[in-house]
Amino acid sequence: MKALESSITHFIKEQKCATVCCVDTEHHPYCFNCFYAFNSEDGLLYFKSSSETHHAQLLKNNYAVAGTILPDKLVFMQLQGIQFEGEIVNPSEGLLKQAAHHYHHKYPFALAMPGSIWIIRINSIKFTNNKKGFGSKEKWMRAANSGSK
Repeated sequence: MKALESSITHFIKEQKCATVCCVDTEHHPYCFNCFYAFNSEDGLLYFKSSSETHHAQLLKNNYAVAGTILPDKLVFMQLQGIQFEGEIVNPSEGLLKQAAHHYHHKYPFALAMPGSIWIIRINSIKFTNNKKGFGSKEKWMRAANSGSK
């Protein structure tokens, strides 16, 4: 995997909530928000959700996702934000344990909440960073042959 830029990694790790978008079988879009933990080494986002949710049902049929990550407080002239594309991963037991540990380390209160850990493998990122100048963008793309479902 091509290493993520440190500015992108730092931004994603500092935030807590992502908006994730998926589609149903008729290609109707659906978005949901989730708390996430980020594994920068492997380019993975972990979130927890109940299998009964509408988005969980959609994700079982179509692994493709896109999403955004914005700071809790927006400052117009210093706007920063992530747009990403990726896919849901069917994890091995080892990867799932690692993901659960990573997620619950960041959100220990989530241990008391029902649900399963989900994993998004991020395949591309566009980071808008107006702190470096208005309209400044950094892009990252996963190498074509890295990782599989």
